[in-house]
Amino acid sequence: MPRVPFRPWFVFFLAAVAGVLASTTPAAEPGRAPAAAPLPRAHAHNDYEHPRPLLDALDQGFCSVEADIWLVDGALLVAHDRDQVTPERTLQALYLEPLRERVQQHGGAVHPGGPGFTLLIDLKSDAEPTYRVLRPVLAGYAAMLTRFTPTTTTPGAVTIILSGSRPTATVAAEENRWCAIDGRLDDLTADPAPSVHLMPLVSQNWSPTFHWFEDGVLPEADRTRLREVVALTHTQGRRLRFWGVPDQPFAWKELHDAGVDLINTDNLAGLRAFLTEAATPAP
Repeated sequence: MPRVPFRPWFVFFLAAVAGVLASTTPAAEPGRAPAAAPLPRAHAHNDYEHPRPLLDALDQGFCSVEADIWLVDGALLVAHDRDQVTPERTLQALYLEPLRERVQQHGGAVHPGGPGFTLLIDLKSDAEPTYRVLRPVLAGYAAMLTRFTPTTTTPGAVTIILSGSRPTATVAAEENRWCAIDGRLDDLTADPAPSVHLMPLVSQNWSPTFHWFEDGVLPEADRTRLREVVALTHTQGRRLRFWGVPDQPFAWKELHDAGVDLINTDNLAGLRAFLTEAATPAP
């Protein structure tokens, strides 16, 4: 076989390719565990109360988090109660900026190769003035956000859904928007029902819609009713979430088995362990 002549330029080419690959591949942080697999059904309730808002949930693979906001002197501040706000805990600092950094780092997704991510923003202050400030803030992050029109949804890395004091009529009247509205069970039976492009998610307080668990067991009539609600929600192309449910494995199992899309928790590691086990095939 004839000998291939040495090509110095080829060595430099390989080195350059190796350098590009190294610069575009996220390096593992020393001493840090590998990223957890994403959990599409895990929702961090009152996420901002964790030691590291957003980041603790992301480390556990959560694909949905909830942040309460107050409009205070023109700033969108994150807290459960008005008297708990501090000027540095803005929606941008705790959530929007870190999410944008993740999306840029991971090639257009919050979790590398994972499903979409939901940021549920609960408006605690009056709906209209809060949304007037929130809307241009969201527009500044449009590149990573799901875009809605009255008849279309264009998925982005992050989907914003407004709950709490909802500016429903104002959002519905917009031709282009960077958020949707959190619906309620009554919306499922309205005539006509709101567009799925306005209300892709329905959330409801567990009680009094359903009875409480008796020694960790849901009454059979409620179990049947829950499955009916899930089926109706899914028939309309929406997702379903409940709040005020016992934050315990016996309740998570009922929700999971019924097909509820987002399971609320304050116990990030606990729900992660439950969902991981539920997804593991039996031997």
